Amino acid sequence: DDNFDNKINERQAFGDDQTLPVIVEFWAEFNDANKFGDWDKLEDVVYYRADITKCPAAKKKYKVRMVPTIIIFKEGVKEEMFKAGLDLILPADLNEIQESINEVNKASKF
Repeated sequence: DDNFDNKINERQAFGDDQTLPVIVEFWAEFNDANKFGDWDKLEDVVYYRADITKCPAAKKKYKVRMVPTIIIFKEGVKEEMFKAGLDLILPADLNEIQESINEVNKASKF
């Protein structure tokens, strides 16, 4: 919780003064089997995992009710959110998440 805001506001160089989006996966140990496992295949993004038991303020601020929940931030602003349903399974796949990242990057170029 102490450095959550610092992480989502990070400014990592992405050419032409663009910054990379930051993705945070909120998770819990009891549901680790349903985590998003393709992070190494995502492009043009910085990834973090946030254990909801260690980030209660962020969990509350972003209204995380189910895990896993994935939020895409651009310069600290929440751009997109994917959240598990009652079955605790994330409904988004690698392609959907990458498409959202691409849209966030494209929108920030203007």
